[in-house]
Amino acid sequence: MGKKRKQQQHTDNSVTASLPKQEAVTLADQLGGDVLAKLKAAKQDLTAKEQAAEEERQAKLAFERKQREKKQIV
Repeated sequence: MGKKRKQQQHTDNSVTASLPKQEAVTLADQLGGDVLAKLKAAKQDLTAKEQAAEEERQAKLAFERKQREKKQIV
């Protein structure tokens, strides 16, 4: 019979836990506008690249499937 493990209690950062939600400092506030804008632009760029790669992969799979079907017919 296995021993029961005690659940660990996760505590939030003491600074943000003690402050009301209105006064809590966010990451956006700490970084500043310029850095935050660069991060958002980088995220959008990465998301667009990932989406393009996924679309290309889907098109390649469809093409290969079509080629296999052609070979089976002939």
